[in-house]
Amino acid sequence: MSLLERIYSFHSRIQAGRYPNTRELVEEFEISPATAHRDIAYLRDRLLAPLKFDQRRNGYFYEDENFRLPFEDSPRIVLFLGVLSSMASQAGLETLPELKQLQNKLSAMVLTHPEHIENLIFCEWVEVQPVDNQIFDTVINSLLAGMQLEIEYLKTSAGPGTHRRVDPLKLVNYQGRWYLLAWCRLRRGKRLFHLSRIRSIKATKKQIEHHLQPDDDYLTGVFGIFKGKARFTATIALTGTAADTVRGQHWHPDQQIEQTKTGILLHLPVADDRELIMKVLQFGNEAEVIAPKTLRQKIQQTIENTAQLYR
Repeated sequence: MSLLERIYSFHSRIQAGRYPNTRELVEEFEISPATAHRDIAYLRDRLLAPLKFDQRRNGYFYEDENFRLPFEDSPRIVLFLGVLSSMASQAGLETLPELKQLQNKLSAMVLTHPEHIENLIFCEWVEVQPVDNQIFDTVINSLLAGMQLEIEYLKTSAGPGTHRRVDPLKLVNYQGRWYLLAWCRLRRGKRLFHLSRIRSIKATKKQIEHHLQPDDDYLTGVFGIFKGKARFTATIALTGTAADTVRGQHWHPDQQIEQTKTGILLHLPVADDRELIMKVLQFGNEAEVIAPKTLRQKIQQTIENTAQLYR
């Protein structure tokens, strides 16, 4: 049994007026008296439980009967944890044993029937690419330890690989795909590495030399997954259903939306136009690039080339 499960069991007995003590923890969970004392100290000092010991009853009680543990009687937080669990499963991590353990523990703690939390919530992302468990574990451990990684990375799924030594900075999930933001020594700058394209990975014993500063906007400065310094601001006119849809959406923190007689104008900072072109084309004739001229020309050429396929 984990600390969390022991704490929750002890807390439940106090709420039931049973005045539990360390001996009960020792006998039920087969732990040492020292561990039992640490559990109770954790409940009192870290979780701020108003614990008092009743000498006559030889057990603990709460001075404040309204005390609740974190997550207890909080459907929103329980739902949030369940969503995280479901999202992780849908994001290619369903084979991680830790995910199943989390699902079981959450269900045991908050549900009175055998249903699992993830069975009450459904999340779906398309184009999800599974991540190798060993690669994911190595990335996580290196991020926590601040150690450099050596990787063999495929720029495309069918192309040759390149060997890189990187300083891992942050784990990123974008549209259901996992990426590692890292400082690449080969490219001498920050790069996003798609975890599914890492062919091999090796943790080193060398500390990272580059760090992500609190005000770094590499991930948030421009629209889409293709990062870098903003090269231009795109302006897109949307009408009809497209305007109704995008009006309530969040594409970027610095986006601006203007109302027009026929719909809206959407303004976005962009470093690379590849993803934006796909987004615009998905709305068909209800989306029109107004600026810059180069992006408008790319869209026009793409539409003409596509039309040729159907003639």
